[in-house]
Parts: sequence; C-alpha cells; structure tokens
Amino acid sequence: ACFYLPEKDLFLKEGLLSNLTATLKQIFPDASVFSAAMEDNIKQYSDEDLAAEYAKLFVGPSELIAPPYGSVYLDEGRRVMGDSTMEVIKLYEEEGLGRDESFKELPDHVAVELEFMSFLIYKEIEAMERADSQAATQFRGKQEMFLDRFLSKWIPPFCQKIKEGTDNDFYKSLADCVFTFVAKTHLAIDIPGAGKK
Repeated sequence: ACFYLPEKDLFLKEGLLSNLTATLKQIFPDASVFSAAMEDNIKQYSDEDLAAEYAKLFVGPSELIAPPYGSVYLDEGRRVMGDSTMEVIKLYEEEGLGRDESFKELPDHVAVELEFMSFLIYKEIEAMERADSQAATQFRGKQEMFLDRFLSKWIPPFCQKIKEGTDNDFYKSLADCVFTFVAKTHLAIDIPGAGKK
C-alpha cells in the first residue's frame, strides 16, 4: 500500500503502519525499526506533501527518480514491459491470477510483485493448514524462485534510488524497510530451517 499514492489518514486511522510494525516485529525485527519510523515520519507531512514526493519519485512528469518497475532494473535499456515483465505475467497466470481492467499499473510494479509474494506465502500457509506438505513445499519453492529471480535483484537498487532522490523521511524509511525485509527474507530462505512460518 505504501507504494501507491499515500493516504495519510488511511495509513494512521486504519492502523496500516502500526499493523505492519507489529507483524515485522514477529518475523523480521530489523525491518520493524523502519516501519515504526514510517509511522512517526508520516505525521510530519500533509497529504499534498506526500503526493508531490510520490509523484517526483515514482510517476513523473519528468524522468522518474526511482522507477517502481522491475524491468527497468532487470532488462537492458532501462525499459518497461521488457522480457522480465513477460516472465512475471506468466508466473501470475500460472497461479490463476489475471489483471483487473480497472488497475492501471504495470504487472512488474513493486506493489504488485510484493502482493504476489504475499499471495504465495498465503497459499503456502493454506496448504500447511490442510496438512498438504507437498503443496506447501511447492509454494515455498515458488517464493524462493520469485525472490531470487526478481525481487532480490531489483529491490536493492530501487531502494537506493529512493534514498538518493528524496529528503522525505517517510520515503527514506520505506526504502530502508523494504530493502531490509527483502534482504532478510532472502537470507531466511537460503538458510535451511530458517524463516519457518
């Protein structure tokens, strides 16, 4: 949600950031420090300030400071809708997911890819609750592949561009939070027995 146009009241009144921090404290405390900072930092900005910074970083109208699309970082020529985007679309389709016509972002937008990872984690948990260890293992493998092939490769330079391109403490904390989460998730998946749900 933090990579869409921010709605300060929604984030605070609905407890989005406090819920994020509580969850991260349980699974990756290093990342929770930054989500807690996001909650503190968002209070110092108006919705107009946040919208202007969001546009500057992720939308334009001039060159994007931190393009939120995986293909810009993964494919030659810093272009959108590259080969990696086609791979991502195929992975979504393999899971029975399709694009909602009202959704205007590209399939490899950071929020979409993080949501897909969340979907895969949910499916693994669902399989574990059914005691279907084979399906749980398959969904765990899909998470590992998606993290290795996509997120762990492009999230670090994306977060670095955010930090270099803004003085806004909310977005700096968001970059630190996502970078830390992806890095810790990658380590947890790579270490046998670590990061078990």
